[in-house]
Amino acid sequence: MHYRSGRIVERACTVRRSVADGPNSWFADIVLAHGGRLEVVVSAVEYRAGLPDWLHPVYDRLIGQASHVHHTGLSESMSEAHQAGSEILVGLVDELIAVWDGQPARGYGGTADVAAYAERTGVPVRVLWPKGASR
Repeated sequence: MHYRSGRIVERACTVRRSVADGPNSWFADIVLAHGGRLEVVVSAVEYRAGLPDWLHPVYDRLIGQASHVHHTGLSESMSEAHQAGSEILVGLVDELIAVWDGQPARGYGGTADVAAYAERTGVPVRVLWPKGASR
């Protein structure tokens, strides 16, 4: 899928990502709505339990719509598991699209760490951050 003249143009597209609030789930919904496929990486068995209650139905729906779910094999949802999930994700993609302000990660496994890992492993990183946006 790509963007041209104010509209999304459909073509075969597979998005591989974790499920979280904000851009993660929004982008997954957009891709699915336009006929794309979704693959999900689950960083830990306990990941869902750590999400806000209001996000559980979104998480469950996206997991249910995923064509494939990848697991790290880790149980506890902590920074190391999130980074491990991100490393699996980077290994599956041709390009990493990061919604990121370019700032250091607030904790291990944040966007800065994932982008740095992708660059170290030769996966191109495209950063999306609109002018004037803030965390």
